[in-house]
Amino acid sequence: MKQVLIKQGGVVVQEVPAPVVETGTVLVRVRSSCISVGTEMSGVKTSSLPLWKRALKSPNDVKKVIDRVKSHGLAETKRLVQQKLDTAYPLGYSASGDVVAVGDGVDDIVVGDHVACAGSQSAHHAEMICVPRNLVVRVPDGVSPEQASTVTLGAIAMQGVRRAEPTIGETFVVIGLGILGQITQQILRANGVRVIGVDLDPVRVESARTLGMDVGIVSAVDDLVAQAYRLTDGYGADGVIVTAATSSSDILANAFQACRRKGRVVLVGDVGMDIDRADIYAKELDFRISTSYGPGRYDRAYEEQGLDYPLPYVRWTENRNMQAYLHLLAEGAVDVQSLIEGAFPVEDAPQAYEALKNDEKRPLALLLSYKDNGDDIQRSVINAKVAPSSDPDGAIRVAVVGAGGFATGTLMPIMKSLPTQYKVSVVVTRQGHNAVNVARQFDVGEATTDFDAVLKNANIDMVLIATRHHLHGPMVLAALQAGKHVMVEKPLCLNHEELECIEDFFAHVGADGGPLLMCGFNRRFSPYAEATKAAVKDRVGPMMINYRVNAGYIPQDHWVHGAEGGGRNIGEACHFYDLFTALTGSRVTKVTAQAVRPNTGHYGRTDNFVATASFEDGSVTTLTYTSMGAAGHPKERMDVYVDGAIISTEDYLSMTVVGGSAKPISTRTMEKGHREELVAFAQAVRDGGEWPIPLWQQVQATKMALDVERQIVD
Repeated sequence: MKQVLIKQGGVVVQEVPAPVVETGTVLVRVRSSCISVGTEMSGVKTSSLPLWKRALKSPNDVKKVIDRVKSHGLAETKRLVQQKLDTAYPLGYSASGDVVAVGDGVDDIVVGDHVACAGSQSAHHAEMICVPRNLVVRVPDGVSPEQASTVTLGAIAMQGVRRAEPTIGETFVVIGLGILGQITQQILRANGVRVIGVDLDPVRVESARTLGMDVGIVSAVDDLVAQAYRLTDGYGADGVIVTAATSSSDILANAFQACRRKGRVVLVGDVGMDIDRADIYAKELDFRISTSYGPGRYDRAYEEQGLDYPLPYVRWTENRNMQAYLHLLAEGAVDVQSLIEGAFPVEDAPQAYEALKNDEKRPLALLLSYKDNGDDIQRSVINAKVAPSSDPDGAIRVAVVGAGGFATGTLMPIMKSLPTQYKVSVVVTRQGHNAVNVARQFDVGEATTDFDAVLKNANIDMVLIATRHHLHGPMVLAALQAGKHVMVEKPLCLNHEELECIEDFFAHVGADGGPLLMCGFNRRFSPYAEATKAAVKDRVGPMMINYRVNAGYIPQDHWVHGAEGGGRNIGEACHFYDLFTALTGSRVTKVTAQAVRPNTGHYGRTDNFVATASFEDGSVTTLTYTSMGAAGHPKERMDVYVDGAIISTEDYLSMTVVGGSAKPISTRTMEKGHREELVAFAQAVRDGGEWPIPLWQQVQATKMALDVERQIVD
């Protein structure tokens, strides 16, 4: 399918794989999408800036780069930065079209419905989009696809008006008569409000007058504040809604000064916010921010997981604002058709964006239109720059499933550096543009969104699963059943039921006869873990191992804490349970855990705990995992006490030995074993023999995590 992307300041149209419908989503064939003149053009301009200018705008990103150089080295960091700069990103967040499929859990929308869609994470300028249910609304009769495609802009304007709380007979000022201002003033008029509109462009002022605005002011000519008082019997406006975009703070100052006492100012646009206390204090003004489409915006539980807010308690959500706007269009209370100044076929999207660069004659709104290609849905795109090869000189043919930061920043670069061992043939992601980006950056022959097709591909030997955690268990089992070797990033799975299914598979086929499985417990493969294991190989007595993880804080609304991640114990601490298993080489006999019960919602119940395990060989291990520490302190430290010696490893940068014969080691960058695990896996697949991690050890580490989880959440 065709999709509009932004890359290094330019707008391009690329062929990308169409998305697959997922649980809680709706798959839509787009008929029309609306270009957001302000937001999208701002993104285009930013992407064209030199790197140093972008750095000045994002000092936090600069700090991340510096920290990355310290931990991973300059060359690796430079590669990652360049990879990010070369990435193409999707544009668009407002569209309409026809439903072609609905996911599980969606029972109030059916195939064939004409719908409008919102969301910068999904409602892109593309022929097919997969949109979460709460960002989809049916289009009422009488509203065209073109009108409906402005639904997001309408919902933004609607929320701005709701934040202003207008009442019949009041007088409001709207500053900025672009598309948002034009819709805003019409919604205010529909609420029985007298509207004064302000803009630099007399053409836009006249357009708003034609659509019913009471008074228009060309701000470069007329004095807004004086006019506002003249038109309100000397009291000042009841409220001001700012829909303009400028770096200047003068607009807010004018908005405050134009208000009466106890008035309110709502910011919808993007303006400078250096506020003078004198402008708001004496009048006791209310200054309010309007957050995009309304309640639910930026809430993953609402937007992505489909958890609605009960109507009696939150009357107007994102979705209900979208519905209300479409009904205003259907009733004729808002006219958006006259504001649309053109429509370009999606193939000509670059020309549309060029038209928007003309500041003097910039259109209020432009649309993109899409052809109906029938039932032909292409979910795979071939990278023409890569020569097809079904037999890459004996290398393992790999499908990478999930191409987030870890896969593209760590695993795939290592695979690319091992061409005689690995050949990544296919990359699979939820969003087609991401699959194409990764395929291009890593010289992968095929980009797709269809995991099932990969499992049926006879030219794929191995599947590397690096998706969000809730997909690991089902995908591992499906890949094994398809006869593919599997390497899955930790965790192996999230619950006992999934683990039992994996165990049952190997119980039937046998570990020697079936495909190979390895969870990405990389710590055991690091030079430091190998050196520690060698140092304790001939030990006389059991060990005591203390492992401390200063994990760092992750906000509670992050996906890691939810159903997709399974929490930090299952999702990350499994690494260390596996390392304990690797060093002892022993079966676990008992696991106990105790969590800190936070007296604040800032910390989760699985973020801070101590887990102790006893092993058959007499060894005792303790993991202290915390998110309450300081970021400047080293993240990981392991102390092994054995036979009168202490072996200490810190952040996989150094190992010291006191009282033993092993030699200390150190490295310039962190060596956590990622390369070594991939080498070991390739050798096992190609040469056979023992698995890099025996199945029982992978199962044990997973069961330890599940056991700890039960104890710290009860």
